[in-house]
Amino acid sequence: MSDRPEPTAPAAHTPSAVEVRGLVKRRGAFHLGPLDLRVPVGFVTGFVGANGAGKTTTIKAMLGMVRPDAGTVRVPDRDRIGVVLDAPFLVPDWRVTEAARALRPLYSRWDERQFAALTDRFGLRPHQKVKDLSRGESTKLMVALALAHDPDLLILDEPTAGLDPAARLDLIDLLREFMLDERHSVVFSTHITTDLETFADQVVVIHDGVIHFTGARDDLVESYAMARGGPDDLTPASERLTHGLRRTPTGFEALIATTDTAAFGPGVVMETPTIDDVVARLGRGPTRHSTALADPQHRSAAA
Repeated sequence: MSDRPEPTAPAAHTPSAVEVRGLVKRRGAFHLGPLDLRVPVGFVTGFVGANGAGKTTTIKAMLGMVRPDAGTVRVPDRDRIGVVLDAPFLVPDWRVTEAARALRPLYSRWDERQFAALTDRFGLRPHQKVKDLSRGESTKLMVALALAHDPDLLILDEPTAGLDPAARLDLIDLLREFMLDERHSVVFSTHITTDLETFADQVVVIHDGVIHFTGARDDLVESYAMARGGPDDLTPASERLTHGLRRTPTGFEALIATTDTAAFGPGVVMETPTIDDVVARLGRGPTRHSTALADPQHRSAAA
């Protein structure tokens, strides 16, 4: 495992690898933004939210794969970006070596030995066809292609989905090795919150196309509390301060900002939430009887 030191919070003068300002994208009933997002150089930014929250749309806007309806996106030159998308974009009949041969001319710093070393590390055979790879193997191939040209910025959309636990740990360790160079940056989209706990420096939480939190990973859980109380412990005023409120016949539970804890009575128990608690509830309206039905006033979401 690499020995990457724990970074301090990015300073205001830290240069940006990615800057998104006022990004808006409408697609059917789904509305993304207005969205502001900054990825500082030298940091791993975890971009987290439920499926359909807007993560993939934002990433595609960063890469120029969708045209925003409003706003600006600034990223490095494409030659300096490594990309791992949720779905492979390779020709199904290509072999592993043919995929490398097709992409090599696009990158001035392509390193064939690095690609061979990565595919060997991942257990990929040179003559395997893309269409014969499992989802996990496809992800490994995309990672090898992304790292073989020594990018400054890695953008990964759900890279650990489909990987078994051993392969997930190997990928995270490989990304740690990548981040030993302080000029490198990573945008890491995921709905698997354990990836954030082991790897992300800062976290961006998105729900229904709106960013609800941006900050250091540890600040995410310190900024919120899980409140649990009886049926009579919740007033109309305090209910308005909750996220993901769930009522049951015996009481309620909800996520609240730590700055709002004084609004709740002494009968309400406050506990430290997990990252899962925050991501699952932040920005969500109330539900009843633990059924987790969607708030009908929320916009429909699509990736």
